Amino acid sequence: MPTQAPPSNRFERRRAETRRALVRAARQILADTGDTGASIQAIAGRADVGFGSFYNHFDSKAELFEAAVVDALEEFGQNFDERLAGIDDPAELVAAGFRLSARMADSHPELMQVLRRRGLGHVHADNGLARRALRDLQVGMASGRFTTLDPTVTLSALGGTLLSLVELRFARPEVDGDEAALHLAEMVLRMLGLSADDAHEVARRPLPGLD
Repeated sequence: MPTQAPPSNRFERRRAETRRALVRAARQILADTGDTGASIQAIAGRADVGFGSFYNHFDSKAELFEAAVVDALEEFGQNFDERLAGIDDPAELVAAGFRLSARMADSHPELMQVLRRRGLGHVHADNGLARRALRDLQVGMASGRFTTLDPTVTLSALGGTLLSLVELRFARPEVDGDEAALHLAEMVLRMLGLSADDAHEVARRPLPGLD
C-alpha cells in the first residue's frame, strides 16, 4: 500500500492500522470478485476489526470501496515511480509503463485486478497513474517529442489501451504478455507522433532493473 507519514501516538497508530485493514479488505474483495455488495459485517470480519470500527473511518461502503481503488491506483503509480526513476524520455516512460503493467499482472495480481475492474472510472483522476501519465504527456508535447494536440484526450486513448492490455493478460493468459505489451507500446508511440523506426527502438529499450 502507499506509504504515509507514521501517526504520532499509539491511539493514532491503532486508528490508522484499523483504516488500513478495512481498505485492504475492500481491495481484496474488489480483486477477488468485484462485488461491492458485501455487508459491512463481512468486510469488518475480513479486516479482523470490530463492526463498530467501520463508521469511525467511513460513512458508507461506497466511500470505503472508493478509498480502496484510490489506494490501489496510488500504489500502482508509486511502483512506476520506483521502477522508472531516472528515465527522462517521455516516450520511453510511456512504453515502459505498458511493458511493466503486463508484468505486474503476474507480480501484483490483486493490484491489477482492481485496476481491471475499476480503472476506467479513474482514467482522468488527479492521483495514481493518471496524474503521472498526464504529466509525461505534457512534457512530451512541450518538448516536441509528441505531436498530439490535446493531452486530456490523449490520456483517454492511453488509459483505454492500458486497461485493454490488463484485460488481455487476465482473460487470455496463454497470450505472451511481454510481446503484446511491446506491440501496443509501439503502436501508442506511433500514435503520439514518433516515426515507425523510433517507436520500434524505444519500445524495446531495457526495462530498468528487469531486463
